[in-house]
Amino acid sequence: MSKNESLTPLKMLLFCFHATNTIILSYLPIYLRYKGLDGTQIGWVLAVGPFAAIFSQPFWGYMSDKFKTVKWTLIICIIGLLISSSLFFQMNELIAILLMGAVFYFFTTPIGALGDSLAQRRADELHVNFGSIRMWGSIGFAVSSLIVGKVLTSIGVAYMIWPYLLFGTMALIAAFRLTDVKVEADPIQLKDIKQILQNKPFFIFLFIVMFISISHRANDSFIGLYIEQLGGNETIIGLAWFFGVASEAAVFALAPLWFRKFHPLVFIMFAGLLYSVRYFIYAAVNDPVYLVPLQVLHGITFGTFYLAAFQYISRLIPKLLQSTGHLVFYSLFFGVSGIIGSLIGGALIDSYGGGTLYATVGGFALTGSILLAIYHILPYGKAGTARQVKSQRFI
Repeated sequence: MSKNESLTPLKMLLFCFHATNTIILSYLPIYLRYKGLDGTQIGWVLAVGPFAAIFSQPFWGYMSDKFKTVKWTLIICIIGLLISSSLFFQMNELIAILLMGAVFYFFTTPIGALGDSLAQRRADELHVNFGSIRMWGSIGFAVSSLIVGKVLTSIGVAYMIWPYLLFGTMALIAAFRLTDVKVEADPIQLKDIKQILQNKPFFIFLFIVMFISISHRANDSFIGLYIEQLGGNETIIGLAWFFGVASEAAVFALAPLWFRKFHPLVFIMFAGLLYSVRYFIYAAVNDPVYLVPLQVLHGITFGTFYLAAFQYISRLIPKLLQSTGHLVFYSLFFGVSGIIGSLIGGALIDSYGGGTLYATVGGFALTGSILLAIYHILPYGKAGTARQVKSQRFI
């Protein structure tokens, strides 16, 4: 089997899962508004996902490392996604939505990190660049945002469960055809987790980038409502996400051409500064149509930030603990940051409007960039410089 053939199921999995992710990220707030929830209540529901991620992502990462299989961990999570989503979308009362949402997110949130961890390992095994695999997730996100946006404009957001289940089923089919990673080391033990817990540079880095990731997650949660607040509809929301994630796919695809030129922390600082500029511009916009081309900046900010952060963390964490380390990063990016971003964002957009929300998160991103520059100068910032440099060739 050729390299491309062995990677096809993985690319299809990333395509289909991120297609489902588009539907949740872009349209769940609109769906919850349709259900009768206000901005603050929507913020609480959106915060349930990140809260569940804090527990589920390290748990599933540990299970993956413990039993030395990413493939079967993914299959279990996707089956859980299909079952729990069918129940989640039937809930009507806030308490029921929150409780079922926690179950839904427990299975859903680790899939992206596990898929990326498998992609990183397969890229290393086959000596191909990680970005060329990961971009298929971005393509799936972009295609789904364009198609589903038009579909939901025609049939109504009440029916968003059907395209979600379609892409989820396709992801499950692809997962059964995955080539698992080869792990020669002994299974991970609980005592090995101490290596992560005692890794000060790792946790200092996570704390600092949380300021940037809060701004990112707030935008993910509320850009749909902001577009609606400015007078837009599902089609404009879909177009905005299409432009954003199409540019993200291009950043991932072209990563081998630009990523090796500087230290990963330099790229993260650049992304943070661009995040802040981007959100300050969003705060001043008064027509939703302007947000569509501006979303091109999403790909540059998130694509650069994600690739650089993922690579830097891969340097800081021992190879045996890669899945666990990556999922701890996911727990912060989609967990703690998501909770803060959803709660703050929901309250701000409800009380003061989207302009104030984006001005606030622009300040968060700027703060993170400044702190990261200080971290880079200090000894802790040099911790990952010499470790795993060889793997950088494949990003």
